[in-house]
Amino acid sequence: MIPLHKPYISGDELAYVTDAIESAELSGNGKYTNLCQEYFRDHYGFHTSLLTTSCTTALEMAALLSEIGPGDEVIVPSFTFVSSVNPFLMRGASIVFADSETQTPNIDPQSILKLITKKTKVIIVVHYAGIACDMDAIMKIAQDQNILVIEDAAHAQGAKHNQTYLGSLGALGTYSFHPTKNITSGEGGLLIVNDEKFQHRAELLWEKGTNRKNFLLGEVNKYEWWDIGSSFYPSELNAAFLWGQLSHVDKVNNRRMDLWKVYAEELSNIPGIEVPNIPKYANHNAHLFYLKAENNNLRNHLIAELKKEGISAAFHYLALHESPFWKTKGHSQLTEAMNWQHCIIRLPLFYSMTEDELDLVIASVRKIMKG
Repeated sequence: MIPLHKPYISGDELAYVTDAIESAELSGNGKYTNLCQEYFRDHYGFHTSLLTTSCTTALEMAALLSEIGPGDEVIVPSFTFVSSVNPFLMRGASIVFADSETQTPNIDPQSILKLITKKTKVIIVVHYAGIACDMDAIMKIAQDQNILVIEDAAHAQGAKHNQTYLGSLGALGTYSFHPTKNITSGEGGLLIVNDEKFQHRAELLWEKGTNRKNFLLGEVNKYEWWDIGSSFYPSELNAAFLWGQLSHVDKVNNRRMDLWKVYAEELSNIPGIEVPNIPKYANHNAHLFYLKAENNNLRNHLIAELKKEGISAAFHYLALHESPFWKTKGHSQLTEAMNWQHCIIRLPLFYSMTEDELDLVIASVRKIMKG
């Protein structure tokens, strides 16, 4: 089978992981953690970034920093992964699901506007497939209403809104380095702190609620418990692995973009399916390539027929407001989120994908649609 995705391996990872092992510096927040965090500061201009064990734990830190609690409302797109919601739900927040846009799976600013109440404290935006949400419209809504914006940029490492990196537009942002992402650390994530008022507390939370960082810098003679916190940062082995990938980011994203563009060109103008619509403000990172089928039956037929051709293809998120967990808690009419749930199909896309594999996928989609 041609897989849906395959993690990129640069060849440098083993040397750095071996170095971390030989240095006996394994527990985290060491040499490679700092190198990775400095990379995002120097190359992306992030004010503060902290490596985490996953994007989920980065979002858990964001929920703590935003001081979400019972009585607060958090607006989240329904068409997303559960990690966009769970950290805020666990803090006692009331979740309010927003609809998707018609042209992209991203959260619709007009849907957000209709859902805001006096209790709204946070808006979570998810940049699906590395395609930027309409951040100008969303940030204006948030600023007018004094609401915090948190970017779930799990798909979007290296992608931009106009010329600004995604993850750096809201007060807080998060990345994922899961093996399905463009670059990986096995498991890992990043918390991006853009509002300086959150920096000091973010560092305390990251260090289990202690001022250990100040102690290591020699600023205090002992470290103490100052706040709540947890084991949010990864081991040096994960950080070393990530460091072996970071210098290859541009090469990886450029190769993926070459593949993405061939898909988009060769599968355009085929009745029954649509290629992704990319807004003018979105400079994406070719995280994934999807088609939108005209209905659920066609989508499922495509997936089944591609499997017969030896090609992995898949649907994606199931709208959270329709999930078994949520159905007992409330009901919403979110037409576009359901439309994306029923009609989206993801095609194989990964750095090491060959031209023959790409040609086979394209030819198979054309043959199936012609039939």
